[in-house]
Amino acid sequence: MALDLPFIWAALIAFAVLAYVVLDGFDLGIGILFPFFREKRDRDVMMNSVAPVWDGNETWLVLGGGGLLAVFPLAYATILPALYAPIIAMLLALIFRGVAFEYRWRTKKAERLWDWAFAGGSSVAALMQGIALGALVQGIDVQNRAYAGGWWDWLTPFSLLTGLALLVGYALLGATWLVMRTTGELAERARHYALLAAIATIAAMGAVSLWTPFLKPDYLDRWFRYPTALYTVLVPLMVIGCFLVIVNGLQNKHDTRPFLAALGLFVIAYIGIGISFYPYIVPTSVTIWEAAGPDESLLFLLIGAAVLIPAILAYTAYAYWVFRGKIDPEEGYH
Repeated sequence: MALDLPFIWAALIAFAVLAYVVLDGFDLGIGILFPFFREKRDRDVMMNSVAPVWDGNETWLVLGGGGLLAVFPLAYATILPALYAPIIAMLLALIFRGVAFEYRWRTKKAERLWDWAFAGGSSVAALMQGIALGALVQGIDVQNRAYAGGWWDWLTPFSLLTGLALLVGYALLGATWLVMRTTGELAERARHYALLAAIATIAAMGAVSLWTPFLKPDYLDRWFRYPTALYTVLVPLMVIGCFLVIVNGLQNKHDTRPFLAALGLFVIAYIGIGISFYPYIVPTSVTIWEAAGPDESLLFLLIGAAVLIPAILAYTAYAYWVFRGKIDPEEGYH
C-alpha cells in the first residue's frame, strides 16, 4: 500500500504549527502582559521564566514555514502574496522582541525602551498571527494557480476579530504560565489576569466560532453535517469544561492545572480549524494533493524529517525538564 505522502506532510506541518502555537504562545503572552507589571523585579522574573526556552520555541515556526515551501510550493506561492503585510509585520515584531531579550539586560539607560520593544513585539506578533489566520480562514482568491486578490484583502472585520482572539488567548497562556512558574505577589497578580484573560478568550472563541460557518457554504455544510456535526455539539461542552478547570484551578491555588486547561482550549480550537479546512490547504481553492510537490521530493524530505523532528522534540523536552520548577527571584538566567 502506497504512502499518502501529501497527507502525511500536511499532518506534520499541522503538528509543527500547533507546537509553535502552544509553546511560543505563552512566551508571547509574557510580553503581552509586560505593561501590566511595572516593577523591574517582576519583569526580570517574567523574562527569566521563558529565557531558557523562547528561542527553541521559534524552531517550530521555521519548521512549519520551511516545510510549507518545500512540500507544498503551490500553497506557499498563493498564501504568501495574500499575507505579505501581516507576515512581514510579524517577523519584524519577533526580531524586535528577540533582540530585547539580550539588550534589556545590557543597558540601564535604555531599559525602558527594550521593555516596550519586548511588549510591543510580542503584542504585534500575536495580533498579526491571528489576522493572518483569519484571512486564511475567510478564503484566498486563487485563479489559474496564482493569488488573484488585492493588497488589503487580509484586513477585514473577521481577521481583526481573530487577531484580537489570539492576542487575549496568548495572554491567557502567559498568565497561567506565570501562575505555574512564579511565587508570591507576582503569581497572585498573574492569577487575577489569568481569570480576566480566560473570560475574554472564551468570549472571543464564541464570536469566532459563530461567525466562521457563515463565511463559506462549505464551512456551514461541514459543521452541520454528520459526522462532523457531533464535534459541533461537543466543542461548546469541551470549551466550557476547560474554562471551569481554569477558574477552579485559579481559585484553589493549583499551579499547573490552569495552564494545561488553557492549552486544551487552543487544541480544541485548532482541531476545529482543521475540520473546517480539510482537505484544503488554501481554503477553499487548493487541496493538499493539488499543492504538493513530486512524491520523490516528499519522500526524500520525509526521511530527513524522520530524523529532525524527533531530535527537536528531544531537545525541547530536555530543555523544559532542566529548567522546570518555580523561578527563584534571586537567581537570574542572564
